[in-house]
Amino acid sequence: MLNFLKKGIFIVNQVRWSIRAGKVATLFLGFIAVVGCEKNSSTGKTMPMVAKLGIRPHGDETIHPDMSKIPADLQKVFTYIDSHIDEHVENLQNWIRQPGISNSGEGIPESAEMTKAFFDKLGCQQTRVYDVGITEYGSPGNPVVYARCDEGAPRTLAVYWMYDTMPVTQPDAWASPPFEAKIVDGKLVGLPAFRKVLVGRGAVNSKGPEMSQLNALMSMKAVLGKLPVNLIFIAEGDEERMDIGLRKFVIDHPELLKGADAMVGLGRGGSEGCVYVELTTSGKKWGRGPTDSDIHGSNKRAVDSPAWRHIQMLASLVSKDGNTPLIKGFFDGIEQPNVSEIAALKAQASHLDLKKAADGLGVARYISDDPFTMLKMARMGTSMNMDGIWGGNMYAGGAGAILPNKITSKHNFRYVPNMHGLDIVRKLRTQLDVNGYSDVDMKLIGDVPWAKMDGNNEISHAVDTMYDQFAVGREGRIEGESILNGGYWPAYLFTNGPTGQKLNNVSMPIDGGSVGTGGRAHAANEYWVIEGAGKRYGMAGAEQAFAALVYNFAHGSGSK
Repeated sequence: MLNFLKKGIFIVNQVRWSIRAGKVATLFLGFIAVVGCEKNSSTGKTMPMVAKLGIRPHGDETIHPDMSKIPADLQKVFTYIDSHIDEHVENLQNWIRQPGISNSGEGIPESAEMTKAFFDKLGCQQTRVYDVGITEYGSPGNPVVYARCDEGAPRTLAVYWMYDTMPVTQPDAWASPPFEAKIVDGKLVGLPAFRKVLVGRGAVNSKGPEMSQLNALMSMKAVLGKLPVNLIFIAEGDEERMDIGLRKFVIDHPELLKGADAMVGLGRGGSEGCVYVELTTSGKKWGRGPTDSDIHGSNKRAVDSPAWRHIQMLASLVSKDGNTPLIKGFFDGIEQPNVSEIAALKAQASHLDLKKAADGLGVARYISDDPFTMLKMARMGTSMNMDGIWGGNMYAGGAGAILPNKITSKHNFRYVPNMHGLDIVRKLRTQLDVNGYSDVDMKLIGDVPWAKMDGNNEISHAVDTMYDQFAVGREGRIEGESILNGGYWPAYLFTNGPTGQKLNNVSMPIDGGSVGTGGRAHAANEYWVIEGAGKRYGMAGAEQAFAALVYNFAHGSGSK
């Protein structure tokens, strides 16, 4: 009956999505197609059924762990994961079907409670959804979900999660509805090597990796009786809003992380910096053009346009190709890569296929056609992006003459050591004034400073050993789509390494790693590979690798 109700809720969600996307849905036919029926042999009654997914745990993989390096009890965990992979994939599907969009607030309360339920099911003795209140940026932060699991173990591992996702900006570009969490043949989304991939918003950023972690922990507990480490979970709902709620939570409650020996992040231990602003040009502040509202577009013959002024303003801040900020002092203090970092980049570049990387990311090509230069830009470069712009007539198709009275654009600046986000904001304001745009309003949305790690700690050693066990090698953590996409995370709030800003007394080594495969974060057809192929692991491999990482850390079996 519970599965029957869950599938009914799922159908309602699909109808809601279909209506939102302007499509027609037939409730009855959709319900029968998804649920189906079967006859109970003992009662003779016809009951709803759920078709088995039939996931092959290791698909078409030619790569596999070196079992001679896997302890016997951990091998039992691997076997358990393989035999429960259908259930584990369904866990991910159910989570993705619950939207949790921090930019709009859709599904955020429900997502927070769902995340808490995960930790309850794991057996954590302390779980709570924290209301963080109003942040320093003037807007309310989304809840932070906290959990502490005491297993009586000598070591405690903190685990960072995010439960929010990006909005869906281009629904028509998806091969299947983004909250259906459908498993499709990779050919459908341009991934012909993979027989089964899950397509959905949050699939790789970051519900796929996180559910792989949770499934791994649940499997370890089922097989071993208890986990080999104590756990502290910190799950935020503002990662896509510059971590504004998490920042306040960690400042207000540093004691909740007390006792953690290390933290596992969703990727590498360090992070680039990112500061986010909105720029607005208005007729009222400018003193020209429409002042109180949009007016008829025919008036452009005799009236100035704030929209064109905004475009000229933006053009004054970047080079003609849009790739270099033209802000005085922007690059002051920037740290250049050292000899070992350059050597590592060259080693990575030597076996990087730019065409495959570009195809996987969904871009025509990179700025540079040289693999080393591209990697250096992607890993250690800076940028000023235009994330969006709006005002006036924003309806697709048709006409409708409008002369907007106000235009707003949003921008993220990616920066590296030893740059500072708030310093960039000050320099931007000065440059706007110097360029003659003192009337343009600037709003700070948030700042996530950079953080660095040295890699010489127990959690990093545990990660290194895991990569060795899975025949991936250390370079596996720094090649492929995930690193080419860049991406910040709030490592600065937790790390004991150098950061662009230190706000509290929380201090611990951080690292992370996964052999799971996914991509197209923030894009249409975001995916998580369910059945691996060739030298790319699928979801079972991702779960087993995380179990190995935790086991290695618990037993101090990291390579040094």
